[in-house]
Amino acid sequence: MPKLVYFDCPTGIAGDMCLGALVDVGVPVDFLQAQLAQLSLSSEYQLTVKRVQRGGQQATQVQVKTSGPHPHRHLGEIQQILTSAQLPPQVTTWSLKVFQNLAIAEGSVHGVPPEAVHFHEVGAVDAMIDVVGTCLGLHWLKVDQIYCSALPTGGGTVRAAHGTLPVPVPAVLELWAQRSVPIYHSGIEGELVTPTGAAIAVTLAQTFGPPPAMQIQEIGLGAGQRHLPCPNALRLWLGESPADDVDALEEVIVLETQVDDLNPQGMGLVFDRLLALGALDVWTQAVGMKKQRPGLLISVLCLPSQVEACETILFAETTTLGIRRSHQSRRILKREMQSTETPYGTVAVKVAYLHGRVCNIQPEYEDCLRIAQEQQLSWQQIYQVTLSHWYQGQDR
Repeated sequence: MPKLVYFDCPTGIAGDMCLGALVDVGVPVDFLQAQLAQLSLSSEYQLTVKRVQRGGQQATQVQVKTSGPHPHRHLGEIQQILTSAQLPPQVTTWSLKVFQNLAIAEGSVHGVPPEAVHFHEVGAVDAMIDVVGTCLGLHWLKVDQIYCSALPTGGGTVRAAHGTLPVPVPAVLELWAQRSVPIYHSGIEGELVTPTGAAIAVTLAQTFGPPPAMQIQEIGLGAGQRHLPCPNALRLWLGESPADDVDALEEVIVLETQVDDLNPQGMGLVFDRLLALGALDVWTQAVGMKKQRPGLLISVLCLPSQVEACETILFAETTTLGIRRSHQSRRILKREMQSTETPYGTVAVKVAYLHGRVCNIQPEYEDCLRIAQEQQLSWQQIYQVTLSHWYQGQDR
């Protein structure tokens, strides 16, 4: 059955709270330490784990203690560190997307392109360990689907690299806008959602709101740093989909608009921004328009919670003056990510099931391309070798 994780965030979400909840639910600290060492940042930090009390409840607190001054990196430097490390492919993909979304949010706040963003707090080593460690923990648990509750806004002000900022800080607001995240005020002041925590949730969660139908197996509590009027802990619910929820139906929205005066060079950015936001798919078709003009039909498939954010991107990055919405439903096959060892390296493989039987196996394109380029072989050869080794593994 699909394995589910639900982030229940009554007092918010931060990177260290995610990591603490994952350790609390059973992710081995030794595994995290060994994998994180591949980032070649060990001289810059020390990871400590301890059990603490939060409002009378026992939780796990993970702290990343930095050793002296450390650099504040640009997006390109972080991407280089992540791609150079020999992490599981899914972990690398998730981590890169988290920092890409952070860069888009920070760039929007400061009025600069994402690649020009100079990260401060979120570029520091502790944020990198929180993000990659969280992705490693979810990978170790073999999670198929991730969900998150609505998020509390907090209030007041907080000191940051750019001075005193209102809470929620601007980057968090931008991240919430990317996915139209449902928010509320719980009456608790202070910074409850950090940029790192917001980026993890916005990037990895399929939807925000009530928990999905699931059979709960474990609960993990990740402690926040402060003592609050209620237990300051992120609650991670780990479980499986009910047996009758294998081939689920979900509501989706199709956004459509056609343009005949858009510079086609801009479409690359439109695709990148929509997919980074979490759109399920984006595609274009050539169409004939009024006055016999050749035009482009732009279609976006997204979840209802993503509509406003996707439309904002379409209005900002194209010449459209109107966007149509179509409500549809789609049937979803159970799927999971697996790792297959080949003579050339590890490749992530997406496996889909119909009525409990494998019906589709697809090696991840990015992994096959990367290995093909490294080994100076054809992409098709790596693809076929991966399929062969996956099937051999099923026969053992």
